[in-house]
Amino acid sequence: MATDGGVAAAGVQVCSLKVDTPQLISPGTAYKMVRFPFGAAESTDQFAMHQAVQPDGYVVSDWATDDRSGLIWPSKAGWGHLHAMIQWEAASGTTSYTELRDQYVRDPLGLTPHPNDTTATEHRTPTPGGQYYVKNHGVFVAPGTPVALRVTHNDATPRLLTLAEFKLVIHDAA
Repeated sequence: MATDGGVAAAGVQVCSLKVDTPQLISPGTAYKMVRFPFGAAESTDQFAMHQAVQPDGYVVSDWATDDRSGLIWPSKAGWGHLHAMIQWEAASGTTSYTELRDQYVRDPLGLTPHPNDTTATEHRTPTPGGQYYVKNHGVFVAPGTPVALRVTHNDATPRLLTLAEFKLVIHDAA
């Protein structure tokens, strides 16, 4: 975390994640974590909110298979503005999806006393071609309680999430 004389830097703190490696998402009502790579493969993480070595000591060895790679751990308490861009493969066939779902969630893996606090859940019907969505929502965030982006769909077969971005911007709150 950036400091000024040993005091945490004031102002906006940002973590911006992006993944363009397609992720196969199984159908159903259970939401799946969107996973993101670490290090040079991510957009920006100046305040160490998305690290392979997580604040509770857990180490993510493979971002593509470990749901913990989808967690952003807020660097400070404040008003968090969540941003996401979600792109799905185009619907195809006669048994294709009729609904795509996405949501933000605090502590999706049950690591704190108050897990699975969901917000900004949206259910969408597909349009012709690819499915491209942007969502924004504000929530209070705090260190020790990670946030994540989750998705699902109702197709009969797994579908590809082709691109995703997930961003947390933390503003100071009085």
